[in-house]
Amino acid sequence: MTTVAGSAVTVSRSGADIAAADPGHIKLGLQLRGYSVISQDGRDAALAPGDFALYDTTRPYTLDFDDSFRMFVVMFPVSSIRMDHDRTRALTASRFSGRQGLGAIMSRFLSAVSDQLDEDSLNGSIELSDAVFDLLAATVAERIDLLESNDDRSQRRALLLRVEAYIAAHLSDPHLTVARIAEAHHVSVRYLQKLFEEREQTASGMIRHRRLDQSRRDLADPHQADQQIAAVGARWGFADATAYARAFRQEFGVTPSEYRAASRPPSP
Repeated sequence: MTTVAGSAVTVSRSGADIAAADPGHIKLGLQLRGYSVISQDGRDAALAPGDFALYDTTRPYTLDFDDSFRMFVVMFPVSSIRMDHDRTRALTASRFSGRQGLGAIMSRFLSAVSDQLDEDSLNGSIELSDAVFDLLAATVAERIDLLESNDDRSQRRALLLRVEAYIAAHLSDPHLTVARIAEAHHVSVRYLQKLFEEREQTASGMIRHRRLDQSRRDLADPHQADQQIAAVGARWGFADATAYARAFRQEFGVTPSEYRAASRPPSP
Protein backbone atom coordinates (compact mmCIF):
# COMPACT_ATOMS: atom_id res chain seq x y z
CA MET A 1 0.00 0.00 0.00
CA THR A 2 1.36 3.38 -0.92
CA THR A 3 0.22 6.94 -1.57
CA VAL A 4 1.48 8.64 -4.73
CA ALA A 5 1.13 12.30 -5.67
CA GLY A 6 2.31 14.63 -8.38
CA SER A 7 1.41 17.01 -11.17
CA ALA A 8 -0.14 16.25 -14.55
CA VAL A 9 1.33 13.02 -15.93
CA THR A 10 0.48 9.96 -18.01
CA VAL A 11 1.67 6.55 -16.79
CA SER A 12 1.64 3.68 -19.28
CA ARG A 13 2.51 0.01 -18.90
CA SER A 14 3.27 -1.59 -22.25
CA GLY A 15 3.64 -5.16 -23.39
CA ALA A 16 7.42 -4.70 -23.33
CA ASP A 17 7.28 -3.51 -19.71
CA ILE A 18 5.24 -6.57 -18.79
CA ALA A 19 7.68 -8.91 -20.53
CA ALA A 20 10.58 -7.34 -18.63
CA ALA A 21 8.96 -7.51 -15.19
CA ASP A 22 5.56 -8.94 -14.41
CA PRO A 23 4.59 -9.25 -10.72
CA GLY A 24 1.25 -10.78 -11.75
CA HIS A 25 -0.73 -8.57 -9.41
CA ILE A 26 -3.90 -6.52 -9.38
CA LYS A 27 -3.79 -2.86 -8.37
CA LEU A 28 -6.53 -0.79 -6.80
CA GLY A 29 -6.24 2.95 -7.32
CA LEU A 30 -8.28 5.19 -4.97
CA GLN A 31 -8.46 8.83 -6.07
CA LEU A 32 -7.80 11.07 -3.07
CA ARG A 33 -7.31 14.42 -4.83
CA GLY A 34 -7.68 15.57 -8.42
CA TYR A 35 -9.02 13.49 -11.30
CA SER A 36 -7.72 10.62 -13.39
CA VAL A 37 -8.67 8.18 -16.12
CA ILE A 38 -7.58 4.54 -15.86
CA SER A 39 -7.71 2.70 -19.20
CA GLN A 40 -7.45 -1.07 -19.71
CA ASP A 41 -9.17 -3.82 -21.71
CA GLY A 42 -10.96 -1.29 -23.93
CA ARG A 43 -12.57 0.55 -20.99
CA ASP A 44 -11.94 3.93 -19.35
CA ALA A 45 -12.66 4.63 -15.69
CA ALA A 46 -12.92 8.36 -14.96
CA LEU A 47 -12.22 8.81 -11.24
CA ALA A 48 -13.17 11.72 -9.01
CA PRO A 49 -12.02 11.97 -5.38
CA GLY A 50 -13.39 8.98 -3.47
CA ASP A 51 -13.77 6.74 -6.55
CA PHE A 52 -11.52 3.76 -7.22
CA ALA A 53 -10.83 1.22 -9.96
CA LEU A 54 -8.91 -2.03 -10.44
CA TYR A 55 -6.23 -2.61 -13.06
CA ASP A 56 -4.13 -5.66 -13.88
CA THR A 57 -0.33 -5.56 -14.11
CA THR A 58 -0.31 -8.56 -16.49
CA ARG A 59 -1.94 -6.53 -19.30
CA PRO A 60 -1.22 -3.06 -20.73
CA TYR A 61 -2.86 -0.10 -19.02
CA THR A 62 -2.66 3.70 -18.88
CA LEU A 63 -3.25 6.15 -16.04
CA ASP A 64 -3.83 9.75 -17.13
CA PHE A 65 -3.72 12.56 -14.55
CA ASP A 66 -4.54 15.96 -16.09
CA ASP A 67 -3.61 18.08 -13.04
CA SER A 68 -2.09 17.74 -9.60
CA PHE A 69 -3.30 14.55 -7.93
CA ARG A 70 -3.04 12.22 -4.98
CA MET A 71 -3.87 8.49 -5.23
CA PHE A 72 -3.74 5.61 -2.76
CA VAL A 73 -2.61 2.38 -4.46
CA VAL A 74 -3.03 -1.15 -3.11
CA MET A 75 -1.27 -4.00 -4.96
CA PHE A 76 -2.13 -7.63 -4.28
CA PRO A 77 -2.29 -11.10 -5.86
CA VAL A 78 -5.61 -11.76 -7.57
CA SER A 79 -6.04 -14.84 -5.35
CA SER A 80 -6.51 -12.50 -2.39
CA ILE A 81 -10.06 -11.74 -3.50
CA ARG A 82 -10.69 -15.38 -4.38
CA MET A 83 -11.58 -14.73 -8.02
CA ASP A 84 -10.48 -16.52 -11.15
CA HIS A 85 -7.96 -14.29 -12.93
CA ASP A 86 -10.01 -14.23 -16.13
CA ARG A 87 -12.98 -12.87 -14.19
CA THR A 88 -11.12 -9.67 -13.43
CA ARG A 89 -11.31 -8.72 -17.11
CA ALA A 90 -14.94 -7.76 -16.54
CA LEU A 91 -13.92 -5.43 -13.70
CA THR A 92 -10.68 -3.71 -14.74
CA ALA A 93 -10.95 0.00 -15.58
CA SER A 94 -14.49 0.02 -14.22
CA ARG A 95 -15.28 2.87 -11.82
CA PHE A 96 -16.39 1.96 -8.30
CA SER A 97 -18.25 4.94 -6.85
CA GLY A 98 -17.06 6.16 -3.49
CA ARG A 99 -20.51 7.57 -2.74
CA GLN A 100 -22.85 4.58 -2.74
CA GLY A 101 -23.08 0.87 -1.89
CA LEU A 102 -20.14 -1.11 -0.62
CA GLY A 103 -17.86 1.05 -2.75
CA ALA A 104 -18.53 3.94 -0.37
CA ILE A 105 -17.53 1.81 2.64
CA MET A 106 -14.42 0.60 0.84
CA SER A 107 -13.48 4.15 -0.12
CA ARG A 108 -13.83 5.53 3.41
CA PHE A 109 -11.89 2.59 4.86
CA LEU A 110 -8.96 2.94 2.46
CA SER A 111 -8.93 6.73 2.85
CA ALA A 112 -8.58 6.24 6.60
CA VAL A 113 -5.74 3.75 6.05
CA SER A 114 -3.98 6.25 3.79
CA ASP A 115 -4.33 9.01 6.42
CA GLN A 116 -2.97 6.73 9.13
CA LEU A 117 0.01 5.68 7.02
CA ASP A 118 0.81 9.35 6.46
CA GLU A 119 0.95 9.82 10.22
CA ASP A 120 2.69 6.60 11.25
CA SER A 121 2.98 2.92 10.46
CA LEU A 122 0.06 0.60 11.14
CA ASN A 123 0.19 -2.34 13.53
CA GLY A 124 -1.64 -5.58 12.90
CA SER A 125 -0.76 -5.78 9.21
CA ILE A 126 -2.13 -9.32 8.87
CA GLU A 127 -5.50 -8.35 10.31
CA LEU A 128 -5.52 -5.20 8.18
CA SER A 129 -4.89 -7.11 4.94
CA ASP A 130 -7.67 -9.57 5.83
CA ALA A 131 -10.06 -6.66 6.36
CA VAL A 132 -9.09 -5.07 3.03
CA PHE A 133 -9.54 -8.29 1.06
CA ASP A 134 -12.78 -9.32 2.75
CA LEU A 135 -14.33 -5.93 2.08
CA LEU A 136 -13.01 -5.88 -1.48
CA ALA A 137 -14.40 -9.38 -2.13
CA ALA A 138 -17.84 -8.21 -1.01
CA THR A 139 -17.57 -5.04 -3.14
CA VAL A 140 -16.56 -7.08 -6.20
CA ALA A 141 -19.43 -9.51 -5.59
CA GLU A 142 -21.86 -6.60 -5.49
CA ARG A 143 -20.51 -5.29 -8.81
CA ILE A 144 -20.72 -8.68 -10.52
CA ASP A 145 -24.29 -9.03 -9.29
CA LEU A 146 -25.18 -5.66 -10.84
CA LEU A 147 -23.33 -6.21 -14.11
CA GLU A 148 -24.55 -9.71 -14.85
CA SER A 149 -27.74 -10.13 -12.85
CA ASN A 150 -29.43 -12.09 -15.67
CA ASP A 151 -26.65 -14.64 -16.03
CA ASP A 152 -27.22 -17.71 -13.83
CA ARG A 153 -23.53 -18.60 -13.76
CA SER A 154 -22.57 -15.06 -12.77
CA GLN A 155 -25.22 -15.04 -10.07
CA ARG A 156 -23.75 -18.21 -8.60
CA ARG A 157 -20.24 -16.75 -8.65
CA ALA A 158 -21.44 -13.52 -7.05
CA LEU A 159 -23.25 -15.51 -4.36
CA LEU A 160 -20.15 -17.58 -3.73
CA LEU A 161 -18.07 -14.44 -3.22
CA ARG A 162 -20.64 -13.11 -0.76
CA VAL A 163 -20.63 -16.44 1.08
CA GLU A 164 -16.83 -16.40 1.31
CA ALA A 165 -16.89 -12.83 2.64
CA TYR A 166 -19.49 -13.92 5.21
CA ILE A 167 -17.34 -16.87 6.27
CA ALA A 168 -14.31 -14.59 6.68
CA ALA A 169 -16.31 -12.17 8.83
CA HIS A 170 -17.62 -14.95 11.12
CA LEU A 171 -14.63 -17.30 11.32
CA SER A 172 -14.17 -16.79 15.03
CA ASP A 173 -17.80 -17.65 15.77
CA PRO A 174 -17.89 -21.23 17.13
CA HIS A 175 -21.51 -21.49 15.97
CA LEU A 176 -20.65 -20.88 12.32
CA THR A 177 -22.12 -23.81 10.38
CA VAL A 178 -23.04 -24.61 6.80
CA ALA A 179 -26.71 -24.47 7.78
CA ARG A 180 -26.29 -21.01 9.28
CA ILE A 181 -24.47 -19.74 6.20
CA ALA A 182 -27.21 -21.09 3.94
CA GLU A 183 -29.90 -19.46 6.07
CA ALA A 184 -28.08 -16.10 6.04
CA HIS A 185 -28.04 -16.16 2.23
CA HIS A 186 -31.57 -17.50 1.78
CA VAL A 187 -30.55 -20.71 0.03
CA SER A 188 -30.79 -24.39 0.95
CA VAL A 189 -27.86 -26.30 2.40
CA ARG A 190 -27.86 -28.51 -0.68
CA TYR A 191 -27.65 -25.52 -3.02
CA LEU A 192 -24.79 -24.07 -0.99
CA GLN A 193 -22.96 -27.39 -1.13
CA LYS A 194 -23.38 -27.51 -4.92
CA LEU A 195 -21.87 -24.02 -5.20
CA PHE A 196 -18.71 -25.24 -3.51
CA GLU A 197 -18.65 -28.46 -5.53
CA GLU A 198 -18.07 -26.31 -8.61
CA ARG A 199 -14.78 -25.26 -6.98
CA GLU A 200 -13.96 -28.80 -5.93
CA GLN A 201 -14.17 -28.09 -2.21
CA THR A 202 -16.78 -28.02 0.55
CA ALA A 203 -18.05 -25.14 2.64
CA SER A 204 -17.02 -26.93 5.84
CA GLY A 205 -13.59 -27.61 4.32
CA MET A 206 -13.12 -23.92 3.53
CA ILE A 207 -14.13 -22.94 7.07
CA ARG A 208 -11.69 -25.44 8.54
CA HIS A 209 -8.82 -24.36 6.29
CA ARG A 210 -9.31 -20.66 6.91
CA ARG A 211 -9.60 -21.15 10.66
CA LEU A 212 -6.39 -23.15 10.72
CA ASP A 213 -4.65 -20.55 8.57
CA GLN A 214 -5.75 -17.73 10.88
CA SER A 215 -4.60 -19.67 13.94
CA ARG A 216 -1.25 -20.27 12.24
CA ARG A 217 -0.82 -16.52 11.75
CA ASP A 218 -1.60 -15.90 15.42
CA LEU A 219 0.94 -18.53 16.49
CA ALA A 220 3.60 -16.77 14.41
CA ASP A 221 2.71 -13.34 15.84
CA PRO A 222 5.31 -12.36 18.48
CA HIS A 223 2.74 -10.07 20.11
CA GLN A 224 0.68 -13.16 20.96
CA ALA A 225 3.53 -15.31 22.21
CA ASP A 226 2.05 -15.41 25.72
CA GLN A 227 -1.26 -16.80 24.48
CA GLN A 228 -1.81 -20.46 25.26
CA ILE A 229 -2.06 -22.62 22.14
CA ALA A 230 -5.42 -23.97 23.24
CA ALA A 231 -6.69 -20.38 23.55
CA VAL A 232 -5.52 -19.59 20.03
CA GLY A 233 -7.36 -22.63 18.70
CA ALA A 234 -10.50 -21.76 20.65
CA ARG A 235 -10.44 -18.23 19.26
CA TRP A 236 -10.82 -19.71 15.79
CA GLY A 237 -13.55 -22.20 16.57
CA PHE A 238 -11.59 -25.21 17.86
CA ALA A 239 -13.06 -25.85 21.30
CA ASP A 240 -11.16 -29.13 21.76
CA ALA A 241 -7.39 -28.61 22.10
CA THR A 242 -6.57 -32.16 21.06
CA ALA A 243 -8.76 -31.98 17.96
CA TYR A 244 -7.17 -28.61 17.11
CA ALA A 245 -3.62 -29.99 17.36
CA ARG A 246 -4.57 -32.98 15.22
CA ALA A 247 -6.23 -30.83 12.56
CA PHE A 248 -3.28 -28.41 12.54
CA ARG A 249 -0.78 -31.22 12.05
CA GLN A 250 -2.86 -32.72 9.27
CA GLU A 251 -3.03 -29.37 7.50
CA PHE A 252 0.55 -28.13 7.96
CA GLY A 253 2.61 -31.21 8.84
CA VAL A 254 3.67 -29.96 12.29
CA THR A 255 1.95 -29.44 15.62
CA PRO A 256 0.92 -25.94 16.74
CA SER A 257 3.70 -25.89 19.36
CA GLU A 258 6.30 -26.95 16.79
CA TYR A 259 5.12 -24.27 14.39
CA ARG A 260 5.23 -21.57 17.07
CA ALA A 261 8.74 -22.61 18.12
CA ALA A 262 9.97 -22.55 14.51
CA SER A 263 8.46 -19.08 14.00
CA ARG A 264 10.34 -17.50 16.89
CA PRO A 265 13.19 -15.16 15.86
CA PRO A 266 16.66 -16.39 16.83
CA SER A 267 18.04 -15.11 20.12
CA PRO A 268 20.63 -12.33 19.77
